[in-house]
Amino acid sequence: MGYHRVDPDSLAPTEDYPCDRRGVSDATDCSVLHLARYEMAPGERLPRTYHYHAQREEAFYVLRGRLHVETPEGEYEVPAGEVFVAEPESPHRAYNPDDADEPVAVVGTGAPRTDPALAYDPGEAAENERDGGD
Repeated sequence: MGYHRVDPDSLAPTEDYPCDRRGVSDATDCSVLHLARYEMAPGERLPRTYHYHAQREEAFYVLRGRLHVETPEGEYEVPAGEVFVAEPESPHRAYNPDDADEPVAVVGTGAPRTDPALAYDPGEAAENERDGGD
């Protein structure tokens, strides 16, 4: 059996990330679950790129502040205490706006862990729609 008690503040931030990311699942033997805490100052974003996953379901629980999430269908604003869920094949980019009054703290989780982020280009998607989806 394996149990872990992890203080995210004791973990090193993920290098080359656009915000303060502490990989809880990176510090354990989790093979399926992705779990991390993210803290975004005004103007910072959560993911490295506007993206989607082929299989991964993702959920972002907002601990503090207001998370903004850009999607092809519009923008969502998620206050503290609420959860934003992105299903597979659903492009999204979470961020804290430049003019935000406070940082945003989020717990992000998803599975399967090994499903990589696939870049989403809104301009390319619009062009494909105009060309008939090819």
